[in-house]
Amino acid sequence: MLYNTTRSRNMENNSHTVKVHQPCDDCDSSDALALYSDGHTHCFSCNITRFPNKTYRYEEVDEMSESVVSVPNFSTATPTSRGYIGAITDRKISKDTCEKYGVRIVSNGDGTIGSHLYPYYDRNNNLVAYKVRAVATKDFTAEPMGGLGRATLFGENICQQGGKYVTVTEGELDALAAYEMLGSKWPVVSIKDGAASAYKNCKNSYAFLNSFENIVICFDNDDKGKAAAQKVAELFEPNKCRIVYKDLKDASDYLKEGKREDYVRAWWAARVYTPAGIINLKDYGEALYDEGQQQTCLYPFAGLNEKLYGIRTGELVTITAGTGTGKSSVIRELMHYVLNNTKENIGVISLEENVRNTIFHLMSVEANARLYIREVREAFPKPDLERWQQATVGTGRFFAFDHFGSLKTEEILARVRYMVKALDCKWIFLDHLSILVSGLEGMDERRNIDILMTKLRSLVEETNCALLLVSHLRRTGADSGHEDGKEVSISHLRGSQSIAQLSDAVVALERDQQSDDPNIANTTTVRVLKNRYAGDTGIACHLFFNKETGRLTEVAKLGDNGEEDKDLTEL
Repeated sequence: MLYNTTRSRNMENNSHTVKVHQPCDDCDSSDALALYSDGHTHCFSCNITRFPNKTYRYEEVDEMSESVVSVPNFSTATPTSRGYIGAITDRKISKDTCEKYGVRIVSNGDGTIGSHLYPYYDRNNNLVAYKVRAVATKDFTAEPMGGLGRATLFGENICQQGGKYVTVTEGELDALAAYEMLGSKWPVVSIKDGAASAYKNCKNSYAFLNSFENIVICFDNDDKGKAAAQKVAELFEPNKCRIVYKDLKDASDYLKEGKREDYVRAWWAARVYTPAGIINLKDYGEALYDEGQQQTCLYPFAGLNEKLYGIRTGELVTITAGTGTGKSSVIRELMHYVLNNTKENIGVISLEENVRNTIFHLMSVEANARLYIREVREAFPKPDLERWQQATVGTGRFFAFDHFGSLKTEEILARVRYMVKALDCKWIFLDHLSILVSGLEGMDERRNIDILMTKLRSLVEETNCALLLVSHLRRTGADSGHEDGKEVSISHLRGSQSIAQLSDAVVALERDQQSDDPNIANTTTVRVLKNRYAGDTGIACHLFFNKETGRLTEVAKLGDNGEEDKDLTEL
């Protein structure tokens, strides 16, 4: 039981008086809803009209032709001598400006001002309607029935096409005020009935507006006005529209408060409209040197820092390896290092193990012992275990997703967003991509990975977190696989090239698990496959796994046992 067009509203509104002006349930306006004597309402903010006993479908109303409405020749049906032309003193608008626009004032019986009459003309310069503003209630009506639907923009009839500037405002009083503050030099027009109709109004007057070199849009300084300004600007070619950014609500407020110079400065400073997301790099200024938005934490391994210069917030780093190569051990070392070298919280989404195992792995790094093995853990007294627990998860800085059952992409994204925005986690570890994608239904794996990686990349940009993502490698079909220490390349990433394309860095782990030499079998080669930040790729370092401590030690070359080079981890 609602419809949304100016034309049909005017057919109903004209013969009824406004009873009250009140808040609108359909939008957040506090005073834009007019209640008419026949029981119907119209909101001049969201442009919605409701009738108690009539039902309209949007498509029926939108398809109504102007011939449905019988509009008399307004020049003869309504005398233009109604009221008088004079200054609108409470708004500080001069008589000359009102005379220019043909605005008339109607007095009450007691001599006070009862209403303003704003004249509207059609394309043939015929007066077709007055928009009537009741001063006491700020209510609007249109006279005669249906006339406003045929009209062009307010003030369009007095402006010659072409020229340097034309300004478009959101209301008639704003147009009058802007015209006066700009020295009565530049043409100023107004849309007919609020921000909701701005796009349609300006589209109908496209040829007129487009004839000017610059269209300056000066709508109200609220969410609806800003949104309408951008939508109108999109109608026209690039560099045509400029949007005025104001401190006060509208142009009328500037004139009423005696801030003419402030308005003129804001008008001249109007920015050329560019689509959302596109900025003029000149606007960065001193903000270019503000490094506070991006935080950096070094890796615990000197070789990786030489190539990658650490882990940065706002970046997505993918760590990849074959099965059993030691990805989890590297991830635990990174988590522990981030804990001790940053102040922000850490989010953990480990899909291959439960939360209890995650805790024991973190405690193992702190203890230099493989506490994740029950038999090893039982060899330590309870006070020691509690001390290591307190030093890691006991800090209160770790948050983990206690998952159960299958997961959907949006569930993971929602939890990452919650960790970052609600729990202040700046460092997120997601282990691993392959198991997450395998649980998704529909489409093939490659397509699922493309979608998920795109959303993860967007999430990193949105939240400015650092996301360390674990991904598996595909089988190459060669005689020597990744479990035998085969060199990893970008093309070996499992499922989709979007993993490499959307990651800021890709780090591969290589280990010959079947080597007869125990030093080689327990040494992982760390290779940087992609480095968007610095561009330096190739072998970064070698990490030796100590079975006694469960720790990774950086060593100088493949085959070292780590005894002589343990100090490399201190770099």
